[in-house]
Amino acid sequence: MKPFIFSADSHVREPNSLFVDALPESLRRHAVRVVKEDDTMITRTEDKVIFRLRLAKNPDFGGTTRLGIYDLDGRLVDMDKDGIDAEIAFPSLGLWLYAIDDPEAELAQCEIYNNWNNDYFSGRLDRFVRCGVLPVRDLANTQRELKRIAAIGFTAAMLPSITAPGIPKYNDPAWDPVFHLAGELGIVLVLHTGTGAETVTGEKGPGAAVINYSSQMSDGVAAIMYMVSGGVLDRNPKAQVAVIECGASWLAAIAERMDEVYVAHDIFVRPKLSMMPSEIIKRQVTVSFQHDRACIMSRSVTGTRALMFASDYPHAEGTFPHTQDVIGKLFDGIDISEDDKLDILGRNAARLFRFDHALIAPTKVPVAA
Repeated sequence: MKPFIFSADSHVREPNSLFVDALPESLRRHAVRVVKEDDTMITRTEDKVIFRLRLAKNPDFGGTTRLGIYDLDGRLVDMDKDGIDAEIAFPSLGLWLYAIDDPEAELAQCEIYNNWNNDYFSGRLDRFVRCGVLPVRDLANTQRELKRIAAIGFTAAMLPSITAPGIPKYNDPAWDPVFHLAGELGIVLVLHTGTGAETVTGEKGPGAAVINYSSQMSDGVAAIMYMVSGGVLDRNPKAQVAVIECGASWLAAIAERMDEVYVAHDIFVRPKLSMMPSEIIKRQVTVSFQHDRACIMSRSVTGTRALMFASDYPHAEGTFPHTQDVIGKLFDGIDISEDDKLDILGRNAARLFRFDHALIAPTKVPVAA
């Protein structure tokens, strides 16, 4: 029987005029949109440039090799071609909403995106998990939007991986009401790499492409260290956090490092936690990965539950259209049960996001006669 494959990271491209068309005139200058200048795609508002991307060698952004960037039917074709049964899809334009420093404009664009996401995917909830984007410039707005999207059935919502100046860091108790509410509502708080960063292309010198993308792993490292050591996860045990597109092998490293420091420097540690940092991670943190076999080897530290496979469709660093080849080699040489493989490939994500699918069934252990 074919294993159930859930991609815990993929992207959809919203209409470029989504925010321009829907925002009221008073807020329109804050609308995130993309303009093309020569071979460069520029994400911007009326007031500032947010991100520049050279297009010459990025056909996936042009839709020439990925049918499902803009078209849902085409996306289903690509998913079937790649053996993906279900996925959670993150925004493209919406990834940059955390560059908006006006709270009213930020909230309005989050609402616009979440409504569009709901309309786009709600007819195919047999294949997709909807994920909202939460405003953070005013944490009262964060809670308001959490309640609104929960009421229409969302089970996941994004927070920025990096908190910009003026927004509380993730070790600040100001986040407690947000994490408590998300836990009560059953909404997973998702941190996608690069979100909230002032730039994702900080290095311009030799090796820049590798350095910039690889260093985005530190987004997840810092966020989880702050949430765990600062106590927000400990105080809100129902809250679940998923870190996306940061790889996964780092999770075991910081779990053991924080345990070591928590004990060795006990006299300085504040706040005191109800359990060891690694235990909080096992209980409340999940991470996605594509090619990262080291995380599978270190699952005795993090628990298998923490790991979710992802294809990162349609991005160049993703596994499409070779996902089945990648999966076929993912567990080579690793001592792992078939049940754990099935969890990593799809069941962990399905449980986390409360997704039901006909292919999901517990592995049955034969009973000796």
